[in-house]
Amino acid sequence: MQAPFVAATVVRAQSPTSVRAGDSAIVRPDGAIEGFVGGTCAEASVRLYSLRAMESGDPVLLRILPGAAEGQPEAEEGSVTVKNPCLSGGALEVFLEPHLPAPTMRVVGSAPIAIALADLAGRVGYAVESGQADLARPAPDDAAVVVASHGHDEERVLTEALRAGVPYVALVASEVRGRAVRESLDLSEEERARLHTPAGLEIGAETPEEIALAILAEIVALRPEGEAGRVPRAPATGIEATPTESPEPVRATPAPVGLSSATAIDPVCGMEVAVSKASIQLERDGELHYFCSEGCRDTFSAQGVPDGAAH
Repeated sequence: MQAPFVAATVVRAQSPTSVRAGDSAIVRPDGAIEGFVGGTCAEASVRLYSLRAMESGDPVLLRILPGAAEGQPEAEEGSVTVKNPCLSGGALEVFLEPHLPAPTMRVVGSAPIAIALADLAGRVGYAVESGQADLARPAPDDAAVVVASHGHDEERVLTEALRAGVPYVALVASEVRGRAVRESLDLSEEERARLHTPAGLEIGAETPEEIALAILAEIVALRPEGEAGRVPRAPATGIEATPTESPEPVRATPAPVGLSSATAIDPVCGMEVAVSKASIQLERDGELHYFCSEGCRDTFSAQGVPDGAAH
């Protein structure tokens, strides 16, 4: 599966600053930035909100203001405003556009319903994996697993999909046979209850194409609001961030389900930064501390030297 990324493009740069409108970069899931969207202080904000944009799936306009800027800008839908205490240049506006892989639907079987579902699911934006039941291997990041194999190895596939926590798992079968298959699964009552059978909404579907439509309609009806076939993510827009007056030591904040973007507070300037391999960091007494820039890291490092040493 293609890895997600964010295309970050500078759309406005206020003098004095080293970056210009049109400068761009790619932000990877590990926080690595390939390209140029400003110095390390600006990069810290771009990194953090790019990771959040990957989680939400929503594009966002990131406004970065110098820490000395007066007033508190109003938050607007689709935009984020942050005050960067280490930014020495002018204000920046960076458009962050997430590019996410299509959610995977695993269609098991070669019956006419399976063929119709694979075709229709591909048209509405799913990455379809289809094939015989004995070759099917459900994965935790599948958005849906639909079994239409007419009894061929269906118990194993359904059990693996439900244990993996796939959001939507369905069996194409009559109500009577579906009930019997559900009861035969070596799973907990809670896990068995997550199996959808008969598959699809009751819309009077008769043909394979109509049944495929009913299954897709059920997936859309059951998914959380704002989702596109993925597990829930936290929204990333309409947030305003300012540094704290008295920064506390770094405390990593757990990331929402999905991509990992835990955050920490720079212990020198109080800026919120991403906990990632690409972030500037320093280990002290077995604990990792994260910073917006080398300057903050060096200041923090110097604060830890013995009395009488150079600062």
